Amino acid sequence: MTDVLELSTDVLVIGGGPAGAWAALRANKAGADVVLVDKGYCGTSGATAPSGTGVWYVEPDLTARELAKAGREALGGYLADHHWMDRVLEQTYSNMDLLAVEGRYPFPVDPSTGKQIRTGLQGPEYMRRMRTWIRRAGVRILDHSPALELLVDGEGRVRGVAGYQRHEHQDYRVSAGAVVVASGGCAFLSGALGTNVDTGDGALMAAEVGAEFSGMEFSNAYGIAAAGSTITKTAYYAYATFFHADGSVLEGAGSAKGRSVIASTLRNEPVFAQIDRADAEVQRRMRLGQPNFFLQFDRRGIDPFTDKFEVGMLAEGTVRGTGGINVVDDDCASSVPGLFAAGDAATRERICGGFTGGGSHNAAWAMSSGSWAGTGAARYALSVGRGSTSGLRGAGTVGLRNPARTGFTADDVVKAAQAQLIPFDKNYLRSGDRVSAALGELESLWGAVSADLGADPAGRMAARQAAAITAVGRWMYHSTLARTETRGMSKRDDYPELDVTQHHHVLTGGLDSVWTRTSESVGSALVAS
Repeated sequence: MTDVLELSTDVLVIGGGPAGAWAALRANKAGADVVLVDKGYCGTSGATAPSGTGVWYVEPDLTARELAKAGREALGGYLADHHWMDRVLEQTYSNMDLLAVEGRYPFPVDPSTGKQIRTGLQGPEYMRRMRTWIRRAGVRILDHSPALELLVDGEGRVRGVAGYQRHEHQDYRVSAGAVVVASGGCAFLSGALGTNVDTGDGALMAAEVGAEFSGMEFSNAYGIAAAGSTITKTAYYAYATFFHADGSVLEGAGSAKGRSVIASTLRNEPVFAQIDRADAEVQRRMRLGQPNFFLQFDRRGIDPFTDKFEVGMLAEGTVRGTGGINVVDDDCASSVPGLFAAGDAATRERICGGFTGGGSHNAAWAMSSGSWAGTGAARYALSVGRGSTSGLRGAGTVGLRNPARTGFTADDVVKAAQAQLIPFDKNYLRSGDRVSAALGELESLWGAVSADLGADPAGRMAARQAAAITAVGRWMYHSTLARTETRGMSKRDDYPELDVTQHHHVLTGGLDSVWTRTSESVGSALVAS
């Protein structure tokens, strides 16, 4: 391995998806020098890049926006905040205009009005243009360069990052005035499309410097996918009918409401679907919106609109769930000085409450929170200066510095964690006894990870991913047990009703010893079910 690459910048962004790209762009526009590091190749890695996605884009009409906000409040357990929803709607509207003009995104045009249609984005084209845009602005991108740990100064402020350049086989250290974590969520390496890089690395690094998390109990998102497929385009299954193996209709099954029926049935028998409620125009729009969804069927000679096909459910964790690093102000600052969070790495409760934001809300949150975090990080960094790496220490813990003392590997850890995090009857169809048992296994696993998980330089990324998946699972289950009710996505068999006294957020954090506490929810009227 060659000498360590040493760099200095104002703002360091971790992650090259939409949130990271917007953070880099806005920090640059605020006058900061910016370095962006990505585990993969910025513009092609992550859940957005291979997908088509809707966007929570609403014209600046008061009635339309009030309806847009009201549409999902009940689903989210009335935990969303109108202040944040208003901000996201406004910022998304502004960003989509900027994307059309400066980003040169080719939005389709409505032939009847001549206006661009800005309610959706094609991920490959969107992220290709974001990469081009930020590079043109002067952002330095380090591809295939996973961040491994945050760097902190003597006062505990986050002042940079250390990582490993996989192609160059070289360590790097970047000192910075501020760091934005936009590294995506955690999908437990379940196989869902684009989530192979979404392993909770940013959450682990944030916890190591003392950051807190919010909404982790709402991290049990599962997407519907054709059997053997990676593509979880659950919105398309809103037009589907679901069937038992014998061809009879599976009553109560659905994509938005009724996914638990599918999960329960899958424990005992296969489930089949047919997208038979989409008319010709909807079918045409589906094929235009997500061509790769249909590629799997075309290759197998299946017409999903007329043929039944087997389906399963893939865990999407915090990528589609709402839990993440807690943000404490309008700049998306974390509770740790110098650390900001955006996109799936940050809590999305502010606009979604306790229910998944699907594609549209998530896309809007990514570009909005990325914009605020980038601008806030630039302002903070320019006020404190960037410094140098010489006075900083690495805050990383497990899987970094020591070779493994046993044959215990990262693959072993991932498989053991997945056994507790992916099965439906542990994470989706929840009850206190099953969650407690799964949490007990994860606690034991964390003890082994802390004591024995190590790696050589090239293996540190895998070790950190395994540790992060385990840590995210522990925060998730501790938060689940702290919420003794059914609200949003966190549905408990042993507490099947919403409890009006639990209209609060559940905060969590810690590594060797996980803690939870509550924080009051504001900005949304509480409506009892």
